Amino acid sequence: MKKPGFLLSAVTGALLSMAGIAATGAAEPLKVGFVYVSPISDAGWTFQHETGRRQMAAALGDRVVTKFVEQVPEGGEAERVIRQFAADGYGLVFTTSFGYMNPTIKVAKRFPDTKFEHATGYKRDKNVGTYNVRFYEGRYLAGIVAGSMSKSNTAGYVAAFPIPEVLMGINAFTLGMQSVNPKATTKVIWTNSWYDPGREREAADVLVTQGADVLTHHTDSTAVVQRAEDRGIYAVGYHSDMSKYGPRAHLTAVTHHWGDFYTRLTQEVIEGKWTSRDVWGGIAAGMVSLAPINPAVPKEIVALVKDKEEAIRNGTFHPFQGPVRDQQGGMRIAGGTTISDEDLLKMEWYVEGVQGKLPR
Repeated sequence: MKKPGFLLSAVTGALLSMAGIAATGAAEPLKVGFVYVSPISDAGWTFQHETGRRQMAAALGDRVVTKFVEQVPEGGEAERVIRQFAADGYGLVFTTSFGYMNPTIKVAKRFPDTKFEHATGYKRDKNVGTYNVRFYEGRYLAGIVAGSMSKSNTAGYVAAFPIPEVLMGINAFTLGMQSVNPKATTKVIWTNSWYDPGREREAADVLVTQGADVLTHHTDSTAVVQRAEDRGIYAVGYHSDMSKYGPRAHLTAVTHHWGDFYTRLTQEVIEGKWTSRDVWGGIAAGMVSLAPINPAVPKEIVALVKDKEEAIRNGTFHPFQGPVRDQQGGMRIAGGTTISDEDLLKMEWYVEGVQGKLPR
């Protein structure tokens, strides 16, 4: 049996230790992990997330320790990497690809004290939040630029997987084109991969042979922009400013910005204020913007883009304002109405003007 003096000494020591931590600020830093689906490179989806990680780490300093793993395939390997982060004591893990959704949910159930944030998904739990950007807002603006520059009235779109976020982008881009060029159409080729430069280049070539004189993409590499430069046509980059890969071809790019979000969410975890929720930010939140517009674009088009951007920011315009018809001519969004977020997140149709059959 321990003596009262021993117990008093132990309690006193613990209190002194806690006081020392409080006085010196020597609390353990939060370990934050990031899982990336493609190489970091110097442009693209993963590069933008890595830029956000670096911004967060710089802002929070010694309050955090961060680590990333890149080129993690979706599926079993993703589950292994996510689980390893949790097992190693990481208090917050960001999983940054749609196909990481189920692995994240599965691991989270085994590690209830770890907080997880999944990008682009829709499944949440007590310790799993979701986040995304409103890609379609930037896509509409980029479509205005592309539609004004196309002489063949045909854009080519290299896309990864037919999920709602990708379809939103295809449709918004097409509507933006048609707002300045009613004859504009969009041809789509699916790569079934987020990152496959070779397949992306091949798709770009096929689209050019089909008459596209402006290309864009929802894939991670710079291959489409580079191919447009090689073929002497225009391109709209995605995720990052890709102008250095196609100085003549690059009209603009839809860019995504994660740094402020990563800093805010991580701060919440450190302060014990984090809760599971969905974050979907766009132009107004500073999470989507256009890269500088090529000087070849007419000044009146640049001014129009700026006006529409401001209207989206202040809520007076939405890219999916009716009337909007689908590929078969059916009315999807009636005149005088705007699509709901719920319907956007379930989008599985092409707007009028998108050519080809939608994979199921």
